[in-house]
Amino acid sequence: MRKLSDLSSRSEYATDLLRRRIISGQSQPGSLLAEVAVARELGVSRVPVREALFALERDGLVEFSVTGRAYVKELSPGDFEELYVLRLTLEPLAARLAAPTLRANPRRLEKNIRATARAKSILDVTHLDLEFHEIIIQASGNGRLMKLWRSMLGELDLWLGRLHRQHQGQKLDTRDETVTAHQGLLECFRTQPPSVCERKMRDHIQGWREWLPVMPTNA
Repeated sequence: MRKLSDLSSRSEYATDLLRRRIISGQSQPGSLLAEVAVARELGVSRVPVREALFALERDGLVEFSVTGRAYVKELSPGDFEELYVLRLTLEPLAARLAAPTLRANPRRLEKNIRATARAKSILDVTHLDLEFHEIIIQASGNGRLMKLWRSMLGELDLWLGRLHRQHQGQKLDTRDETVTAHQGLLECFRTQPPSVCERKMRDHIQGWREWLPVMPTNA
């Protein structure tokens, strides 16, 4: 167990460890995150664990019951649909706005794709996938777009992590498919006008449509 010298570092350590477990699926949706058990496992007091749980609640990864118990957030089919619609609304616009900047300087996207090609786990692919899209949104130069993206990033981690694991479970190579798709977007930014980049991004996001959980129908 690594030695942690202060409350802040202990809280950050607990937050990072719990976040990775949640996004990777090691901590299943709806499972209890008991302060005492987590604190004992990490060799820390309950205070940094409690702070970590509050931080993860703010990020949309944890929710508390009326009795104060913390549980891994479980996204409903409706949640998946809403996040999909938000991505489909925001990201094509961001791609159009970012196109001139990324055509002039695509180095951060290139670096991200190289890192994705070397990723050793689905969790790493998920993080790098979202980083790729965040680079595009940053390049759009629109602060409000960036704020909206950041506000839903925790739930997007859950969203994409689950879809990546589902994808991989169907014997598909998630990492290689992610690299290929992102190389296509990069080439578009290098060579095509903003309107084409916008359409390319829309097609890219729509590619996830078939992987979303089925929405219940009203009887």
